[in-house]
Amino acid sequence: MRPMSEHKPANARIYKLMPNYRLGQAAKMLGLSADTVRRMVDDGRLLAVRSSGGQRLIDGASLARAAKPERQKQAEVFVAQSARNRFPGIVTRVIKDRVAAQVEIQAGPHRLVSLLTREAVDELDLKPGMPAVAVVKATNVGVELPRD
Repeated sequence: MRPMSEHKPANARIYKLMPNYRLGQAAKMLGLSADTVRRMVDDGRLLAVRSSGGQRLIDGASLARAAKPERQKQAEVFVAQSARNRFPGIVTRVIKDRVAAQVEIQAGPHRLVSLLTREAVDELDLKPGMPAVAVVKATNVGVELPRD
């Protein structure tokens, strides 16, 4: 029984480069339960494939689209717990010009936007669907890749 959507994008090369996430990882990034993410796969809101061991792997680009909240919704007010906060999440948008770049990260219910140099974004090779950690200190948001 394979109730999941198992569509491959037209450009298979990009598909192979995009990371896939285990169900629990996707749930943590979205701030949802694993059961809710499983239902999202079953009803087609998230794309997934099965690993050779039968584990569901959520497509990173699909996860990024699901993580991005609708613009009309107001986010809850968040009070920082300390001067240094780290928010693991998923990159939902990257906008680059000649010198600067804007990176949006959805970390659970929190949307964080970082303004970086284009060079930094290119060095990290940031793309929507990738895992990232937003590091917040004062009014600055830095971006780093998670350590596995």
